[in-house]
Amino acid sequence: MSEAKAETAKPKRKRLDPGQREEEIVEGASLYFSEVGFGGSMRDLAARLGISHALLFRYFPTKEALVDRVYDRIFLSRWDPAWDALLDEHGLPLAERLVRFYRDYLNAIDRPEWVRTFVYAGLAGVNINQRYLNLIKRKVITPVAVELLRLAGRRDEKAVCDEAMELSWGLHGEIFYLAIRRWVYGIKVCPDLDEFVGLTVTKFLEGAPAALREKGGRMRAP
Repeated sequence: MSEAKAETAKPKRKRLDPGQREEEIVEGASLYFSEVGFGGSMRDLAARLGISHALLFRYFPTKEALVDRVYDRIFLSRWDPAWDALLDEHGLPLAERLVRFYRDYLNAIDRPEWVRTFVYAGLAGVNINQRYLNLIKRKVITPVAVELLRLAGRRDEKAVCDEAMELSWGLHGEIFYLAIRRWVYGIKVCPDLDEFVGLTVTKFLEGAPAALREKGGRMRAP
């Protein structure tokens, strides 16, 4: 081979076993969607990964199938089953449970691929958001709302009221918004995230039960 041909010859891509190749595709897709959004094409993704369009479709026949795997990788894999037990540990004060949970949770999600993928999915109407928020509602929001009603002395209610649910979502949203400010808006956030979580939970527990108690009193007043 001449020197000119040798210079222009492309190195052969390393052959991977199917499991490794699939993992490489999912990892690359996770970064790709977090950078360009879900409007990015499979053809462009294949080019970024350095593989053929046909090879990409051999592993993921549809974009939806790949998005499902990205959801598993970015969102489900970061949910720690130990959090379920922690939030349900009624032998611990609610403040301690919330602080421990949200410190771990924020540490798990406070990264650009998680936050940006979540935001892009919402803008594109991809069902990642709905699936994940249903999980959060079931595992976090509803149990916390029930605890709020208990703290407010409203144990006689048959169903969790909308007000308690909204207050619970408010706590979750405030903590998540710190990551939004960092990775979407590029705004500097406080360096001590543990302190931020502690202060946010304290503010929540000082205000939310009192608000529900006042609302319950107005409802019972003649």
